[in-house]
Amino acid sequence: MKKLLSLLSLLAAFAVAAPVHAQSKESADTNMQILRDKIKADKKALVAANMDLNDKEAKAFWPLYDSYQKELETLNKRTLNLIVDYADAYNSNKLTDALAGKLIKENVAIEEAEAAMRKREAAKLLKAIPAKKAARYLQIESKIRAIVKYELASQIPLVE
Repeated sequence: MKKLLSLLSLLAAFAVAAPVHAQSKESADTNMQILRDKIKADKKALVAANMDLNDKEAKAFWPLYDSYQKELETLNKRTLNLIVDYADAYNSNKLTDALAGKLIKENVAIEEAEAAMRKREAAKLLKAIPAKKAARYLQIESKIRAIVKYELASQIPLVE
């Protein structure tokens, strides 16, 4: 698991840094899609390797996993938009108190939506698979999210 978490950490760092390189929009979009697909596949492999599901559990778990990942993708897009808005304002020295307040509200809303989503997912998992395996999956998700958030935090400068 450590090896795959390191790989995900590296991929997350690359995902944050990738837009910085000068390249055509089409090329950048293609590269980012390839990277997203690779991260999704690696994440799924990490989860599969650590869940130890029997056939019945797997049949119940994987549709929940896929649904949760789609919901996470929506939140990730909101987070990306938030970061882009902040970066644009920061880089152009146009971060006002009003905009900072708006960004704070969106950040809190994203965090609340993520917490609500985790609560719904936990309830579904507890009905579908044994509680220890549900807890393990939620731990894996939490660790991956923490790595990504750490990588983002290390790249995003403080408000001046």
